[in-house]
Amino acid sequence: MTIPISSAPERRRSPWRLAAISGLVATVVAGYAAATAVGASAAETLLSQGKPATASSTEAAGAYAAAEAVDGNTGTRWSSAFSDPQWLQVDLGSSQQITRVELNWETAAAKAFQIQVSDNASSWTNVYSTTTSAGGNQNLTVNGTGRYVRMYGTQRTTGYGYSLWEFKVYGGTTTTPPTTPPPTGDPIPGGGSLGANVVVFDPSMSSASIQARADQIFAQQESAQFGTGRYVLAFRPGTYNNLNIQVGFYTSIVGLGQNPQDVRINGDITVDAGWFQGNATQNFWRSTENVSVYPVNGTNRWAVSQAAPFRRMDIHGNLNLAPNGYGWASGGYISDSRISGSEGQYSQQQWFTRDSQIGSNTNAVWNQTFVGVQGAPAASYPTPPYTVIPQTPVIREKPYLYRSGSDYAVFVPNLRTNTSGATWVNGNTPGSSIPLSQFYVAKPGDTAARINQALAQGLNLIFQPGIYHINQTINVTRANTVVLGLGYATIIPDNGVTAMQVADVDGVKVAGVLFDAGTTNSPNLLVMGQAGSSANHAANPSTVQDVFFRIGGYVAGKATNSLLVNSNNVIIDHIWAWRADHGNAGTYGWTINTADSGLIVNGNNVTAYGLFVEHYQKTEVLWNGNGGRTYFLQNEQPYDPPSNAVWRTDGVLGYPAYKVADSVQTHEAWAMGSYAVFLDNPAVHSANGFQAPTHGGVKFHNIFTISLAAGTIDHVVNNIGAPAQATNVVPSTVTNFP
Repeated sequence: MTIPISSAPERRRSPWRLAAISGLVATVVAGYAAATAVGASAAETLLSQGKPATASSTEAAGAYAAAEAVDGNTGTRWSSAFSDPQWLQVDLGSSQQITRVELNWETAAAKAFQIQVSDNASSWTNVYSTTTSAGGNQNLTVNGTGRYVRMYGTQRTTGYGYSLWEFKVYGGTTTTPPTTPPPTGDPIPGGGSLGANVVVFDPSMSSASIQARADQIFAQQESAQFGTGRYVLAFRPGTYNNLNIQVGFYTSIVGLGQNPQDVRINGDITVDAGWFQGNATQNFWRSTENVSVYPVNGTNRWAVSQAAPFRRMDIHGNLNLAPNGYGWASGGYISDSRISGSEGQYSQQQWFTRDSQIGSNTNAVWNQTFVGVQGAPAASYPTPPYTVIPQTPVIREKPYLYRSGSDYAVFVPNLRTNTSGATWVNGNTPGSSIPLSQFYVAKPGDTAARINQALAQGLNLIFQPGIYHINQTINVTRANTVVLGLGYATIIPDNGVTAMQVADVDGVKVAGVLFDAGTTNSPNLLVMGQAGSSANHAANPSTVQDVFFRIGGYVAGKATNSLLVNSNNVIIDHIWAWRADHGNAGTYGWTINTADSGLIVNGNNVTAYGLFVEHYQKTEVLWNGNGGRTYFLQNEQPYDPPSNAVWRTDGVLGYPAYKVADSVQTHEAWAMGSYAVFLDNPAVHSANGFQAPTHGGVKFHNIFTISLAAGTIDHVVNNIGAPAQATNVVPSTVTNFP
């Protein structure tokens, strides 16, 4: 039986925060010594109004955000989730002497809280503490120095959260930072080089030199499925002629303009399958983004399978998604793109296209899905198998790197609702730009401690292309943090830790990262929100985009679960969670690369687009939260169950690919497919591809099972639907459940 990860006890504080608290006494002494040395300022000034504010949570992101407590308006307020502890923090912009703090509490106040200061948002010094507060208006005389000031609440006066109409911090003029460095070391600067493996091309370069460098990288990466090379080929704005950029493993092609039209390639960006005898089912881990392509013969070829996103592309002609000779290809992803001609799906088993514009579509195999696509074919599942959703209910497009003036920046598109078509066709994509100076640019060899220090300082995070071994969890605690991997930057936890933990805060964006399980079992690879997270993030949800998980294949990796979503309102936009069925010798097998589940969702109102989850050993997607929506799933059940005596749950043969828990009252999913490929023992059966409660609040549309080579899935969902058998390789479909 699959046990939800959230049922296990979890600490509510991350390791670095516990370390900060354990060192509190020494830090307090240092903080007071520094404050005394500086001396009191002659003139007291309101320092906090209008400054950046963050919080551990918000009750309702749009109405009670952290910024509402420092806006000078006593009619607006911050309010937290209904749990302990919670905090509200303001960034003063530089180290200041703090002399007084005013708190204007709403009825939902703190009984026990501390006022704390810090110069790095990691190690905190208490300057005030109480366990007997009655709320109301409080005017606290304090003495300390820091850039960051926070209220840290540990006990509430009501059953609701913590709520402040105003949080005002007063002090003197800018002070010299303490001479004693913070425990985590000197401040880490933002910005810097993107690394040698971000290869930048300029229109002034000759076509021959660009082609030669691209060919050199492709020769190295063409068949390096489990190699260590990681590359970005980046094109500055302008026009490039006579190029055919072939894209191998772990290679990303990006345009550095504001919009795709800013980089024009008169030529092709090509993925084919010559390295694998014309079979594209293993053309993984490569991408292209933000480029306008004018194909030489009118058709660009992009024959890929999983983990190969095609984003913000402008194709002036046709797009052929099949390899030369129309060999197999098993599924892929397009978003925020325009294809003036045909989107040619040909031999693609499944495909997902979202928020794009196409001239037409050619062919369908088992499951072709269009969400918010202008020019999509008419809905007609199962014959032909087109699932068409006119509008995308809620989305924020993936952040992307570009050139802003003379330096790099990251553009963060706005959240949108009920959308269709590409964001940039009628002008710039709506959103905001973050300069590179506000990012810590991590490089291979950096420790998790250094990365955590940079995040705690308030920096966003970019990973240079490369492989990162970590021995502690990377903690993302600040609302609106952007975490962006370049060139399939790969994070490997070496000692069984969770690779990355995101706090239950608003608007974190995690994109472009490959999590590769280490040889010591990790409980999870990426966690969004702590267990029990309850805040409403509808107005500013966190996003997980082009994030990929691998268990085995490169090393004999192990992880109980890959992605755990505890926060509400998270948007999952294209993941591939893969327990390897092939790879380097000794890295895969039933007892070698062990993994129960690829995705567990505990949060409410979570929306998923383009799920690819394959080969896990128990329930592959387990959905425990209410109000969830999934648009598209491609799943292969594990290749290697040795027998049904081993692979069964609660007396039922096998495990479902996608299960909605019995406790869930509302859920809806479209266009999901599950395959049997039980190569190690063709006698194995799986009772159902999908499982759900039968009260009517949970609905599935256009789902199917199929057996490709070996084994049987007895039913599609809840003992409904004909068996999928290897002797008859056609889908067994259910159009609507219940």
